[in-house]
Amino acid sequence: MSAEEVTAYIESQTEPKRSTLLAVRASLVEIEPSLEQVIAWNTPQFKFEGKYAVGFAAFKNHLTFSPQSPEVMEALAPELTGYVTSKSSFQFPVDAPLPKDLLVKLVKARLAELAS
Repeated sequence: MSAEEVTAYIESQTEPKRSTLLAVRASLVEIEPSLEQVIAWNTPQFKFEGKYAVGFAAFKNHLTFSPQSPEVMEALAPELTGYVTSKSSFQFPVDAPLPKDLLVKLVKARLAELAS
């Protein structure tokens, strides 16, 4: 599983999902260049030092981002107001990439959790 498979997943999406996911992916790689891109659970996932860190998925009417952690979701709950949330993921619109500052907080919190 590789970055090429993640690219294939994203490219298989219709617009505007494709552009939105490309933007989110670019932000993730910019935030932490060492993230390994893989396909797991039939969705793009990003691993850090061999551990699943974050991931996203496309659905019919929304996109989902997951920091793979209920603790990160709880810690950043105030930042996620306005999103439909679950235990370890949240939904965002197909035509609106996640704000980079939010992604930075999610990724940094998850990487800190993995390091502890």
